[in-house]
Amino acid sequence: MDPAHLIAFNLTLLAALASPGPAMLMALRTTLVEGRTAGILTGLGLGTVAAAWTGAALLGLDVIFTLFPWAYMSLKIIGAAYLIYLAVSIWREAKTPLDSAQAPRRRPFVSGLLVNFANPKSVLFASAVLVVIFPRDMNLAQKALIVGNHMLVEFAAYTAFACALSTRAARDGYLRLKPVLDRIAAGVLGALGLKLAFDRS
Repeated sequence: MDPAHLIAFNLTLLAALASPGPAMLMALRTTLVEGRTAGILTGLGLGTVAAAWTGAALLGLDVIFTLFPWAYMSLKIIGAAYLIYLAVSIWREAKTPLDSAQAPRRRPFVSGLLVNFANPKSVLFASAVLVVIFPRDMNLAQKALIVGNHMLVEFAAYTAFACALSTRAARDGYLRLKPVLDRIAAGVLGALGLKLAFDRS
């Protein structure tokens, strides 16, 4: 493994992070609703589990999923149920002013962990990316470096994202459109949960 492999991996990660999905949606909404610190903590939770999925892929969890399809299906059902639960919660709070919905909030780090844990397809995505980018004969130290690198990239990206969205202008814009934006977010999360539940792959 050489630096070119890590650069290619990081570019792939950043492209994946930029695409809309439950992780980006949760980071966006948490930052706008609860502020920069909560957004950063959510990103830390998201990044921790994303890196853990990469570690699992490097250790062969995708093989276990292939050998034991019920384990993969169980994780998919749990994950889909959690995303749908989030969607329903956000939809119900769409018309609630932020001042009335302050307490008690979920712990943002734990919410980030749960959102990315809710998508076991991440390990299959990681497996595909790792096979394409990295050589097969890596030792344990190199695999640990890849996982640590993944975690740092996720942490840096979500922290930058939270800082950019925690401005007064961004928050004021969100407050003006809160009912509409929350219902869009709920719809997207619900659709992703249903897709995860019924996707046969």
